[in-house]
Parts: sequence; C-alpha cells; structure tokens
Amino acid sequence: MEESVGQTKAQLGKIRKKKFWRKVNDQKILILMVTPLVIWLLVFCYVPLAGWIMAFQDYKPALGVFGSEFVGLKHFFDLFKDDLFYQSLKNTLGMGGLGIVFGTLSSIIFALLLNEMRFTKFKKFTQTVSYLPHFVSWVIVANIVTTTLSSTGIVNQLLMNFHLIDSPIQFMSSPEKFWYIVTLSDVWKEMGWNAIIYLAAMVSIDREMYEAAQIDGASRLKQMLHITLPSIRPIIMILLIMSIGNLINIGFEKQMLLGNNIVASKALVLDKYALDYGIGMFRYSYGTAIGIFKSVVSIILIFTFNSIAKKTGEGQIM
Repeated sequence: MEESVGQTKAQLGKIRKKKFWRKVNDQKILILMVTPLVIWLLVFCYVPLAGWIMAFQDYKPALGVFGSEFVGLKHFFDLFKDDLFYQSLKNTLGMGGLGIVFGTLSSIIFALLLNEMRFTKFKKFTQTVSYLPHFVSWVIVANIVTTTLSSTGIVNQLLMNFHLIDSPIQFMSSPEKFWYIVTLSDVWKEMGWNAIIYLAAMVSIDREMYEAAQIDGASRLKQMLHITLPSIRPIIMILLIMSIGNLINIGFEKQMLLGNNIVASKALVLDKYALDYGIGMFRYSYGTAIGIFKSVVSIILIFTFNSIAKKTGEGQIM
C-alpha cells in the first residue's frame, strides 16, 4: 500500500515537472524578453540593498563595509533629533500630497474631456501636444516657469494690463507660494502623459452601455459620471495607491531648480536633505539612514492603502 502511494506521488511529481517545462517551452520567447528587465531589477534595485548595512555603521570609505565600526541605531537617533529633518519631511509630504491631489484630478478630468471629443483630428493633436512636456527636461521647464512668473513675465503683465494688481507679484520670492508653483509646474508637465492610461481604460468600456444610457435620456455629463468614471475606478485606485507609495519619493530636481535662498526653507525636501547633509558632508551612513527611512515609509503607505482598497472592494495591486 505504502509503495503504491509512493509510486503515485512520484508519478504526480513527474507530471508536474513535465507541465512546468512545457509551459516554459511555450513561453520561452516571453521569458527571453523579460530576462534583461529581471537582471536590471536585480542589479540596480536589489543588490544595492546590501549597502543598507552602512546605516548601522560609522562607515569610512578607507575602512570599507567590513572594517567600519558598528554603531547600531545611532544615525537614526541623530536623524530624528534634527529639526531640519522634520522640516524637509513636512515639505516633502506637503508637495507630494498636493502633487497627488492635483495631478490625479487634472489627469482624470483631461482624459474625460479628451474622451468626449468627437473631432478626431483635433483630439489627436491635443493629446500629442499635451504629453510633449513630459519629455522636456526640468532644467528647461524651470527656466520657462521662472521667466513666466518673473516681475516682467507674462503673468504679471497680464494681471497689470487687466488692472487686477498695481505692482508685480514676486512669485518666485514668496515662500508661501512655492509649494503651489512646484505643484502647478509638475501638473503642466505630466498631466497629458498621466492621462494616457486613463484614456486607454476608457477605450475598453463597452459602447453598448453608452447607447443604453442615451436611449434612457442620459446627457453626456451623466454618462461620464455614471458610466465612464465607475468603469475606470479600479484603474484610478491602482494608480492612486502607487502614487501614494511614492508620496515621499518626489525627488529634488524641481525644488532645486525652482528654489532660491529666499524660499530655501520651503524647498528643502528629504532627497535634497540627504544629498546636502548626508553625502555632501561625507556622512554616508547618515544618508543611508535617510534612504532606509524613506523606503520603510513607502512600504507602509503601499500596504496600508492597498489593504483599505481591498476591504472596500476597489482595485488593489496585491
């Protein structure tokens, strides 16, 4: 009896192996195509994680990882005692939150408006023009924004010509306006590009639903609100979760290029803080501790909002 059970298990094992290798053979082209991406992911995303050990050492390049003194959580304690860290964290969360809210809303609204266009040529032209700024360097975008919002720029000239203001507004020298300038610049640059995914989701919606709504007398606005938006809601949730996961990883290019000494207190973000007060001061362990903090926060945000989406029955990424 035991021998027959063992033989059955062995046969099942052989069958599973044959099925596995049959699937591999059937999908060998796809596997070959994805292999370079997997290698890139391992080399540039997972192998560098070994460097996290520096955050728990008083790392010295001359001594290397194995020769540097182990100090435990010292750099994390120093990090949480620094007032500049909390200032940079506040700025990062503030600009990141504004970017998610206005970036998501603008992309969805723009995609809805494009989807409702019936003049195909103008629709294609508008879509092409809208996503071109995505490919423009932030150096150029910052120069355009700075010139436009300068005291002699077109914005101040228009406001003065319409007698809305008596003297030019110093946009780039107002710390309280800096977050909104960065957010609007990012929206202008990325809105068209981010709308592409929403447009692709709208194309896949069954047209019979719209025809039935038209027969029932629904206006185009009601069709957008009761058919288009509910149909793309899972896509919106997935992209929103991914955006929230990157809430704390907003980079520092925009802030560095648009900022100046007057608005420096509002332009300092975590990446800039890590660059200036970590790597820039040869405090490699301190900079690594900041990187670990960002990664942990991102993971917590992704899992938290993904679990919320799962409980509410919306789209989730895991």
